[in-house]
Amino acid sequence: MKIIWSPLAQHKLNEIADYIAQDKPGAALNWAESVLDQVENLALFPNSGRPVPELDNDQYKELIIDHYRVIYKILDKEIHILTIRNFKQLLSEKDLSS
Repeated sequence: MKIIWSPLAQHKLNEIADYIAQDKPGAALNWAESVLDQVENLALFPNSGRPVPELDNDQYKELIIDHYRVIYKILDKEIHILTIRNFKQLLSEKDLSS
């Protein structure tokens, strides 16, 4: 399956990595590489994520990576990475279109 990153998800990935890098540049690089590796695994195992608990819509799934949630949706033969959020932040469908 093809993986497509939304502009919002790309922005969040960079924003979180920049935040981590303020104290630990090496940890920021490791975190970003871990996220990218695990997202790439979705191409082979697209249903490996769990449904997003606070959304009443099984189309949205999430991967938990450290303290972050990678939110995605499967459309046809594509995996759309929609956003990345801290695991403590609740999500609504309007947050996915920002």
